[in-house]
Amino acid sequence: MSRRRSPGGTTSAPSRSALLLSGLLAAAGAAHFVAPKGFDAIVPKALPGDPRRWTRLSGVAEVALAAGVAHPRTRRLAAGLTGAFFVAVFPANLQMAADWRDRSAVRRAVAYGRLPLQVPLVAWAESVRRGAGRAS
Repeated sequence: MSRRRSPGGTTSAPSRSALLLSGLLAAAGAAHFVAPKGFDAIVPKALPGDPRRWTRLSGVAEVALAAGVAHPRTRRLAAGLTGAFFVAVFPANLQMAADWRDRSAVRRAVAYGRLPLQVPLVAWAESVRRGAGRAS
């Protein structure tokens, strides 16, 4: 695997950002299989079928996106798809916020705090996508 190196021999900032994003996606994807119940609970009720199926599908998607973002040749496409994925899973965050509205203040803060977090995640994916375009 070739990595772009800065003059000092370290991985460049765009590559480092992509690898961090890849790591986040891989960890989140793995969590869907290690501890699926929490993810099952936030699958929007409007989606048909078993929530566990959606949990598994989104976990597989995150792991696949992680692999794509990690590899320089697929980074641009995968980062763009990652941004779209972050938008697509936003309804799960809305479901969580709705379901947790009667929970403790700490849990409500977690649920509500996830909502605006999607904006920097989408921006991060877009930044990695743009950076990958410059590397080509």
